[in-house]
Amino acid sequence: MDINRIREDFPILRQKVHGKPLVYFDNAASAQKPKQVVDAISQYYNAEHSNIHRGVHYLSAHATERFEEARQKVQRHIGAVYTHEVIFTKGTTESINLVASTFGRMVVGKGDEVLISTLEHHSNIVPWQMLCEEKGAKLKVIPIHDNGELDMDAFTGMLNEKVKIVAVNHVSNALGTINPIKEIIRQAHLQNIPVLVDGAQAAPHMTIDVKELDCDFYALSSHKMYGPTGVGILYGKEKWLDAMPPYQGGGEMISTVTFEKTTYNELPFKFEAGTPHISGGIALGVTVDYLNNIGMDNIAAVENELLIYATEKMQAIDGLRIIGTAKEKAAVISFVVGDTHPYDTGTILDQLGVAIRTGHHCTEPLMQRLGLPGTARASFAFYNTKEEVDVLINGILKSKEMLG
Repeated sequence: MDINRIREDFPILRQKVHGKPLVYFDNAASAQKPKQVVDAISQYYNAEHSNIHRGVHYLSAHATERFEEARQKVQRHIGAVYTHEVIFTKGTTESINLVASTFGRMVVGKGDEVLISTLEHHSNIVPWQMLCEEKGAKLKVIPIHDNGELDMDAFTGMLNEKVKIVAVNHVSNALGTINPIKEIIRQAHLQNIPVLVDGAQAAPHMTIDVKELDCDFYALSSHKMYGPTGVGILYGKEKWLDAMPPYQGGGEMISTVTFEKTTYNELPFKFEAGTPHISGGIALGVTVDYLNNIGMDNIAAVENELLIYATEKMQAIDGLRIIGTAKEKAAVISFVVGDTHPYDTGTILDQLGVAIRTGHHCTEPLMQRLGLPGTARASFAFYNTKEEVDVLINGILKSKEMLG
């Protein structure tokens, strides 16, 4: 991979922040966008804008074709069997809420159990909590070991006939842990328990094949995988999507409407009420093309090299502790420096042009388990370099010196 060539696709990386060259290590929160994606959005509004699926005129037909092409690209990218198993949403959060509000209400009853893990983002906790409170069900949590890996023995013991769905992330946004998701699905399916995978942090880093995983639902966000904000994908097996009631009512999701009764549209439109984020959907298709041109295996290799390099450098810093040392990790490093509050470390790094994340990373229960108020988090993308890691390391050393 020619990193310098790739970085030319990201003009935002050439700017200075506080007079210093920008080093962007907040990719887990949201990744930067290549100009091909930005250009696609501009092209849509300059020359292609129209509503889709309804008009008979040229612009509407063209926009519809581009939007549906994007759905096909996503289908191939994640290995879905059918295009109608790919639902456009606003993001991972909405995708999970959709499943909790439809499938969850359909299968979870009083006394039943929903299984999540200690590593979950709030977006894969709260929707299930709300469902359990509504239904009188129990939310049960898979524990973790101190290194940030799931306790798989405990998980196995928690599977029983009361569990109606398992909802776990593929990769932890806070610690970078890559969960043994295929084994989780295999074990759950042995007891006929469906599995939802929160893939927000996996989709930017690795090849996703929902057919090979055999997951029942897979949720991801465009903006974390270098696409526009406000767009997400929910993959669902056809048999479940067919059985589920609609999520929202309105235009597009209907077949016929009378004041007495409404019949619903076929998949995937049954779950896409109203005008979708058309430009975002089209640009997500361009994003998928961009990633595939680079190659997901190449992306994974570059990021793993950065992870190893940064980990070794950080481990050499006196007083720095890496939080989350799972054997299988994505390119995310959470850390604390002595007794320094992560916010103070992040503020000083920002003045040096280095953008990292600080806080609980929307994983408050995980931080409580770890006994921490939060961490500083550096998360890498394929456009980052070892030279930028060196800037981060020097910045941490400087912050240590300044904060005592």
